[in-house]
This record gives sequence, structure tokens and C-alpha cells, in this order.
Amino acid sequence: MTFFLLVYASVVVQRMLELSLAKKNARYVRSLGGFEVGADHYKYILLLHISFFVSLLIEGWMRGGSPAPWWGITFAIFLVAQLFRYWCIITLGRRWNTRIYVLPGSPPVKRGPYRFLRHPNYWIVTTELFMLPLTFSAYATAVVFTCCNLWLLLRIRIPAEERALRDHS
Repeated sequence: MTFFLLVYASVVVQRMLELSLAKKNARYVRSLGGFEVGADHYKYILLLHISFFVSLLIEGWMRGGSPAPWWGITFAIFLVAQLFRYWCIITLGRRWNTRIYVLPGSPPVKRGPYRFLRHPNYWIVTTELFMLPLTFSAYATAVVFTCCNLWLLLRIRIPAEERALRDHS
């Protein structure tokens, strides 16, 4: 149980710090004339992620918080995904955000992981949402939230970001 709670608390704190960074970056982008697009769907992203952490806590607790027999593999993939996500954050610098901000006249970033893949951060977060619960045998959380996240990304978030890139770059 201790390992589960330590990992859980660490990831929650990490995400809270990232939200703080996102707010700071938003202020910076707005100070340069940037603006948010697609704000209407952001509440669903927040709801999905908050619900994910609640579900992971409940299901992990119900399963005794013990790591799965294969936890080393799934946790290693989760940690590697974290490294890739931070590569995205570092590459975008002050333009990184959890919301969609447009900075008029600023071309899309095409370095770092963005050289190889469009929207790499979204695919990395999807990997994390699957691997972290599997580390603790939280199968329902892994499947439900990975599927919900993919639906939200493919049907709403990525099209909104693509429109923003097309209309304002």
C-alpha cells in the first residue's frame, strides 16, 4: 500500500505543479497578445483527469494497493512516458499549456518530439493513463479512462487544436 500511495501522491502533486506552470505560461502568452481557443471543452478534460485520479485511488485501494506481478514493466513504461512528456514541455517552453492558446504570427513548434509526431503529449498522456493503473492491477480505471481520453482527444481536443493551428498560424 505504501508504494501505491507514494506513487499516487507523487503523480497528483506533479499534475498540480503542472497546472500552476500552465497558468504561468498562459499569463505569458496572453501578455504577448495570445488568446485561448476551445475553452468550452476544457472542463471535460479536467473532469476526466480528476475522475481518473479518484477512480485510481478507489480501485487501487480496493485491490490493496499492491503492485501487479508485472508492475516493473508497466511502471517502467509509465516512467519513460513521463520523460517523453517532459521533453514535450521543455520543447514548447513558455508556450506549453493544458489549454489551447494561440500566439498570432508564431509558427507551430516543429522541433523536439514535434519533428516526429503531431500532438505527442496527448499520446504520451494516453500511455500514462493506461500504464499507471495497470501497475496496480486497476484494470477498470486503465480501460475506461484510456478509452474516454482517446474519445475526447480524437473527437474534440485534437480537432480543436488543428483548427486553431490552421486558422491562426
